[in-house]
Amino acid sequence: MPTTLISSTNIKKLFTIFFLLLSMQWVNGQFTLKGTVFDSSRTVPVQSVSVQSTGGRGSITDAFGKYEIRVSENDSIWFSYLNKPTVKFPVTKIMDPTRFDIALPKNMEILKEITIRPRNYRLDSIQNRLDYEKAFEFQRPNVGSMTSIGPMGAGIDINELIRVFQFRKNNSMVRFKERLLEQEREKYIDHRFNKALVRRLTKLDSADLELFMELFRPAFEFSVASTDFQFQTFIKESYEVFLREYIRQRKSF
Repeated sequence: MPTTLISSTNIKKLFTIFFLLLSMQWVNGQFTLKGTVFDSSRTVPVQSVSVQSTGGRGSITDAFGKYEIRVSENDSIWFSYLNKPTVKFPVTKIMDPTRFDIALPKNMEILKEITIRPRNYRLDSIQNRLDYEKAFEFQRPNVGSMTSIGPMGAGIDINELIRVFQFRKNNSMVRFKERLLEQEREKYIDHRFNKALVRRLTKLDSADLELFMELFRPAFEFSVASTDFQFQTFIKESYEVFLREYIRQRKSF
């Protein structure tokens, strides 16, 4: 009885069809949720609101308050503005996924349009997140991101499967994201540990001010966690050390 040989080309075709069928199952369990975010008056759209799902996906509202986010039927979504999250909304309870509009609670302070004087750290940070949204939201692909369980059963996202093997691209994105996060941390320190504040508390100027700020630059964790009183106390105590260890030693020569 003759043996049927399957060429490598046919094997590739069968493999492709198999994964396409699996990916179709995955797609059937997911859809795009759209809407607009307004302020508490329900009249003014709000930009730069973070939209996140329990499935791990995220989006940000544009200049017109509009957003789009991929979700599955098992997901819940929530909105966050200036680190203040809303309650979670189960996707199954949303009647119209093409127009899920919400109004932010009154306790969420909305950034008004500002006439820029010096640079504004908060606005710069939001803009930076928007400019590099893809990098900030990057996550290494894994088994969880490749699979989804819906009404038709488990499915595989073919795009996520391909991403798993893009080692060089994934490593590059991880390094780029870490550089962005490090820059963000450094800018936050600059925001709190600024020359105007240090000069006012220490009366230092010129080269002495530059040297002091280089030697006693605080850690990011302390800059985030400390109150204004604690932060200013740190500067004053550091100034005492600076006087004792550097200025007086220099004058003795």
